Amino acid sequence: MPTRRFYVDQNLCMGCKTCELHCAVKRGSVSKTLPGAAREKPRARARIYVEGNGWTARVVHCRQCEDFPCVSACATGALRVDRESGCSYIDADKCLCCWMCVAACPYGVIAPAAEKHAAEKCDRCFRMQEPYCMSACPTKAISLLTPAEIEEKNRARRRAVILCNN
Repeated sequence: MPTRRFYVDQNLCMGCKTCELHCAVKRGSVSKTLPGAAREKPRARARIYVEGNGWTARVVHCRQCEDFPCVSACATGALRVDRESGCSYIDADKCLCCWMCVAACPYGVIAPAAEKHAAEKCDRCFRMQEPYCMSACPTKAISLLTPAEIEEKNRARRRAVILCNN
């Protein structure tokens, strides 16, 4: 199980998609620059997504499930779990593009990237000091917290909602 997980403060997220853009450029492109990524074929793709309607926004990312159904579904061993970080990741060289991981993901965050001959998913940039999406967020809505810290934040959010409704 990952020692730290993504936590997105919905009160801070503006839906600007800066996290999505940085993910696509820094993780999905060869050039690692925005102008270069815009010209690349295949086009760079983000591994984190922002959904919203202008009033609310929600960051959609890999939840790094405790039981890793995507890893269990992978017949070739292309989907693995890094022992140190506890994050699942894809070894593109072993991926056969069967998309069983895509079907097994309960959150729908694994994308088939046939043009790259592998599936793609958020691996929380586990090999980096800090995830690109997190460092790019202008409001610092994205953070890495322990499960206990996340539970405490969720409790505080629920208390605030109860107090506002009374």
